[in-house]
Amino acid sequence: MVTSNSNLFKQLFGNANQWFRDTPTRVLDQAYDAAFKIRSLENEHFHGDRIPSESHAEYSDRALAYFHAELKKNLKIIETRLMVFNTSRSVLGFSEQIYPPSMLKDEIAHKIEKNGSSPHHQPIMLICEKLDYIDSVISRYQPTPPPQISVELITSPPEQSLSLKETILNPDLSIMNARGKNKSSMAANPSSGKTMKEDLTAKSSTSVLPRSLLRTLNRIQQELRPESELEIIENYRKSKIKTLISIRFVLLLILIPLLTQQISKNFVVGPLVDRIFTHPEERPIFLNVNMEEEALIELQHYEERLKFQMLIGQAPSLTPEEVDEKLQEKAKELAEEYKAEGSNAIKNVFADIIAVFMFCFVMVYNRKEVDILKSFMGDLIYGLSDSAKAFIIILSTDMFVGFHSPHGWEVILENTARHFGLPENRDFNFLFIATFPVILDAVFKYWIFRYLNRSSPSAVSTYKTMNE
Repeated sequence: MVTSNSNLFKQLFGNANQWFRDTPTRVLDQAYDAAFKIRSLENEHFHGDRIPSESHAEYSDRALAYFHAELKKNLKIIETRLMVFNTSRSVLGFSEQIYPPSMLKDEIAHKIEKNGSSPHHQPIMLICEKLDYIDSVISRYQPTPPPQISVELITSPPEQSLSLKETILNPDLSIMNARGKNKSSMAANPSSGKTMKEDLTAKSSTSVLPRSLLRTLNRIQQELRPESELEIIENYRKSKIKTLISIRFVLLLILIPLLTQQISKNFVVGPLVDRIFTHPEERPIFLNVNMEEEALIELQHYEERLKFQMLIGQAPSLTPEEVDEKLQEKAKELAEEYKAEGSNAIKNVFADIIAVFMFCFVMVYNRKEVDILKSFMGDLIYGLSDSAKAFIIILSTDMFVGFHSPHGWEVILENTARHFGLPENRDFNFLFIATFPVILDAVFKYWIFRYLNRSSPSAVSTYKTMNE
């Protein structure tokens, strides 16, 4: 009885040991069969091409959804089986014979007859051929692996910099990795009608564990994946390139309009305006009434200052004729000064119009850089701490729509009118100050309610607390 039990135990242990040793063979064959099914779908229905992720001319959306489901299932099988294959192969050791003699006899005999290889090395060749076949199938449905990061990124030639720029600007390799992954998963399984919001709601309503714990576990799972290191390097690389592109584009947006305004004013618009008003007497002395009033007030102050200096003895006594001569010289000086100021205002109008056109041209011509700048600014703003967000919001609102903001708007409007040679209209200034800050205040409040309240409720709470 004891002998029979011992034999049964040895038989069970031997079967389990044999099953464990056959694991690499079994899982590799399963991965190979899954890859063969994918290749069969490609050859039979898509003329050897990869299964498309978008609509296809020959098949309806439902048929394409079926192919996507089959593709996703087989890719999952390949991924899990290859993981088991690598684990079991590392446990068994590289020195052992992975394929037992009882399996793949026909394939081994065929390879021996064809290549004349020895039976000892033949299973390794079969393993390599199966793995090559699997890689050739799954490589068509995987993103391009990131290039090696080295010091050459800093001192790369213009062609390499351009390729890095195209990498980050490519929609297939966009900066928003999460959004791209969600789109690809929805394309692979379009039959699922749940949105991300519904999934989150379902998880929050049915999950037993806290969501913070689930997020922590999910983060640990993501970090333990084999490709997590490459993803971290790729994300850092994209973030670095995005920062460099954003800073360079901001400098271009500032420098190009300013240089265009100065160059066009001094070398294009200025000579044209001077050519139109060839004779000095053709130029208008004053462009508006405000300039004339300023000139008269300045001339009056000069006359009063001259008389005051004569009365206190700081200037020699002058006859009325000499006083008139000095006033005449001062009037001519003021006329030339205001003529130059008026001419400069006319030049500013046309030069600023050219600068605005250049700014719009840069914005339209570099739309991809604009998207990158928007993404960079969003990451920069939403990446701040709650107290920093609240501080920036309070500073901006108090500066532009606060109690002391009307004085700043008056200075801006007066300098703008003087820059373009326009008369100062106090009614327009008061109307602008009474309406525009109110609109800005409404925009700030809407942004806080619509976007910031969703992305960072704690920042809104901190803002309310600091504002009170």
